[in-house]
Amino acid sequence: MPRIVRIQVIAAISFAMTLVIPFALCAALLALPAATGAAEAAATAGDGAADLAKQLSNPVANLISVPFQLNWDSGYGPDNDTRFLINFQPVMPFSISKDWNFIARTIVPILSQPHGGTASFGISDILFSGFFSPAVPHGFVWGIGPVLMLPTTADPYLGTEKWGAGPTILGLKQVGPWTLGLLANQVWSFAGDDQRNDVNQTFIQPFVAYAKPNGVTFNVNTEASANWEAKSGQEWTVPINLTVSKIVKLGKKPMSIGGTYGFYAQSPDGGPEWKLRATLTLLFPK
Repeated sequence: MPRIVRIQVIAAISFAMTLVIPFALCAALLALPAATGAAEAAATAGDGAADLAKQLSNPVANLISVPFQLNWDSGYGPDNDTRFLINFQPVMPFSISKDWNFIARTIVPILSQPHGGTASFGISDILFSGFFSPAVPHGFVWGIGPVLMLPTTADPYLGTEKWGAGPTILGLKQVGPWTLGLLANQVWSFAGDDQRNDVNQTFIQPFVAYAKPNGVTFNVNTEASANWEAKSGQEWTVPINLTVSKIVKLGKKPMSIGGTYGFYAQSPDGGPEWKLRATLTLLFPK
């Protein structure tokens, strides 16, 4: 199959999946019959669904999770093209002493990026974050550590061809069903292709989540990023994301399914206007 045809097929499939799935998931979560919902709430509460939902709202919880995100961004470029992104994001906590945990978070993006009437498809730059966090937090949960960007593609439309590093930090507070927090990092390039632009990028993610006893979670966040190498007035990309997710079981194995609608409060010229996201997260409680 010719490359351009393959890309068009992938784009068509991604459109169908990401347009239908988030709304289907949200409808399924919010429109369950009352009697079924009550019975399910009692059952899942006994199985720790609410506790798992709260742990999932905590990026440095002592919980192994493997999220798969399907993102569909609309409104790229002068032709209002679409961008398709799959994020594979395993999170692995390690106990390094009785007082400290180390949480490894990796984001592997698989990207279909439109440009000039065609699209590039492949793996974009991989981002690894490591958090040192108290094993037994007292009220306020926090973590701090390094972030490393790995250049995994030579396609200029998919990646930077730069090695990058910097600090990352997280702080959150959980009170009853509520979780309020902030995750941030800063990446500077230090090596790579001298012909490519340097990387100087900030990421800021404030979030608020409310977990119900039946394992349903409502989440509002931003995933704001600033490219400080861009022209003045073109630095910020700020999506506002509204998410509904639910803890479910496949046999005895827990997982979370969710759908997101997002709109871009700010983006550079030619940036996206709105987005849809479907998420499946495999959970491995300790």
